[in-house]
Amino acid sequence: MFTPKIPPPDTAPTPGTSLVQPLTGITHTPACTCHHTPAAAQAPVPAAPVSRPAVQLTPGSLLVAAAGGTAMVLVIGTVLVSMLLATAITAASVAICAVVLRSLLNRPNNR
Repeated sequence: MFTPKIPPPDTAPTPGTSLVQPLTGITHTPACTCHHTPAAAQAPVPAAPVSRPAVQLTPGSLLVAAAGGTAMVLVIGTVLVSMLLATAITAASVAICAVVLRSLLNRPNNR
């Protein structure tokens, strides 16, 4: 039951042969009856050369890039620290609420 079912070697196809016969003698009719020249026969339009300006880093642009990177790191750091602080404050308040509720539910007669 768990043994693989392999066809006998005489019926298995060889790598050089195919079970699907190629189609020959098929002609396609044109999609339209208009008489226009195909796209390959038209003259190709020369593409405009792409000229990209070289990036030149001056001391002023390096200073601006460094200041922008520093500002971005500070802003992202501030946002992440504030999110962490908000999470810590929420966790502390939930813990305090849990302690208060536990004390109220454990001793209902001692109010």
